[in-house]
Amino acid sequence: MKISQLAQSIEPSATLHLNQTAASLKAQGEPVIHLGGGEPLSKSPDSAITGAEQILQTGEIRYGPVDGIAPLKEAIVDYTEQFYGRRVLPDHIIASAGAKQSVMLALQAIVNPGDEVVFCSPYWVSYPDMVRLAGGVPVIVGPQDGLRPRLDDVRDALTPKTKAVILNSPSNPSGLIVSREFVAELVKLCESRGLYLLMDDIYHRLQFDGREPISAYAFSNAAQDDTQLIILNGVSKTYAMTGFRIGWAIANPTVRKAMARIQGHTTSGPCMVSQHAAVGALRGPQDAADQLRSQLERNRDVLVEEFRTIPGAALTPPDATFYCFPDFSAVDPDSMKLAEMILKTVKVVVVPGTAFGLDGHHRISTCGSEAQLREGLARIRWAVSADGPREIEIAGKRFAKL
Repeated sequence: MKISQLAQSIEPSATLHLNQTAASLKAQGEPVIHLGGGEPLSKSPDSAITGAEQILQTGEIRYGPVDGIAPLKEAIVDYTEQFYGRRVLPDHIIASAGAKQSVMLALQAIVNPGDEVVFCSPYWVSYPDMVRLAGGVPVIVGPQDGLRPRLDDVRDALTPKTKAVILNSPSNPSGLIVSREFVAELVKLCESRGLYLLMDDIYHRLQFDGREPISAYAFSNAAQDDTQLIILNGVSKTYAMTGFRIGWAIANPTVRKAMARIQGHTTSGPCMVSQHAAVGALRGPQDAADQLRSQLERNRDVLVEEFRTIPGAALTPPDATFYCFPDFSAVDPDSMKLAEMILKTVKVVVVPGTAFGLDGHHRISTCGSEAQLREGLARIRWAVSADGPREIEIAGKRFAKL
């Protein structure tokens, strides 16, 4: 049985595969610690649950507008003004089934076959395949300044075929943030070349050490109806609402309408219940989001403390998110091989750096509790160390080094 060339060209999501692997091992009674996940353990805000309950109680869960209900768009308008300093209009907004779909729709709306889309490694796992699904060609810029991109490298990657640039800051997988100067110069560069700039801002409020979100609008000279700046965000991370699947894009009306036409023939629009939940989160008290950021910052500090004692690992402390991307190449430059060893030996899940375009590194998540984080890192320390006992006991089971 044959499948399409397009389907054959797409790799499965490494992170979703690891989620399934961890769940399967847990179901078998294994003492698994999942340090590869991308969703907070905290509960969704009460205001989000109330919003969902109220529409459910009506019993009238119907189709909504393809690009999102008016109350959600109005909440996004106010959110954008508060955190981006720009008053947009509802006509600039489309809500989708998660920020992931918003990115995909934006690419499908602007990319023609053969167009190049530039982004930097380490990158979010889905970018290359999303560009291919849109008919484009991913152009990956390797890191030259630690894990942070350099503007000159982005500029050098641009060709007459370039259609768009994607920037994810704060970054998944590194948890690092580019500077205001970088964003300012990138906005100017894209505007001068007539390129779309997709700002994947899904982690923009989960920043540490008193940092504030950086708004690309602050550096744009284009009117909102003409801009080629596309802002992408959602409720999944900031509000611990991954399962509700609500994201959005803010773009010029031409692009927004194109995205809506595509969405109309795919999902018909985001789930009505989830949209009301998102309104509740955006309009309600923000203490849950603030508490999540504080907890993640504390876990970041634990991470930095524990990594000082892991032999052969080099960590650039994250500025934000619930990820870090340590370099384990001194232990084993083959990140897939090392990730498999860690999982088999001590039942800890980490994501190999190959999934993010940078071998030798691993993405480690700080989503869980402090106790889980310390235990998981202690197991990794034992697994990669040449010293210490050859066997240890974990949750009543004996484990031996390979």
